[in-house]
Amino acid sequence: MNTGAVSKMLGVSSSTVQRWVKHLGLEMERNEFGHYVYDDEDIELLKEFKQQLQNGVPIQNIVMEKKTRKGYGKIKANHEQQPQNEELLKKLTELEKNIENKADSVVTYQLLQHRNEIEELKNQIEKLNQQIETLTVRAQEEEKLAESAAAQEMVKPKRKGMFSSIFGF
Repeated sequence: MNTGAVSKMLGVSSSTVQRWVKHLGLEMERNEFGHYVYDDEDIELLKEFKQQLQNGVPIQNIVMEKKTRKGYGKIKANHEQQPQNEELLKKLTELEKNIENKADSVVTYQLLQHRNEIEELKNQIEKLNQQIETLTVRAQEEEKLAESAAAQEMVKPKRKGMFSSIFGF
């Protein structure tokens, strides 16, 4: 049982349970992560400690029988677990390969999409360039026509009015 479960059982916080363990100098068994692992004997000892506190005994005067350290918990590997572990390892390896393949196919698809988009943009740019050239040519032609029309107007002599031509002014 872990510290959280023991604290709920005793009706105190997890930090209080840990503080009691340290105060009593109990050498607790720990799991592979370094967390306390409580067995029934540990729980009874802590219940007795709590009861003495509730009876008014000062915390400095409470003396409990200390447990010897059991060391870190280890997972025992039996022969039945080895084939399961190997099977799980094979499945894990297969899943990793599938994920890599999926990632590769997604990247490939994205690259193809980007290429298509680039080609479309390239075609649009070419069309725009052709339109710009066409408009530029038209503008130049219109400008030439306007210049030639202006030049012709300058060359034409102005007609004199009918009265001035008759009277010779």
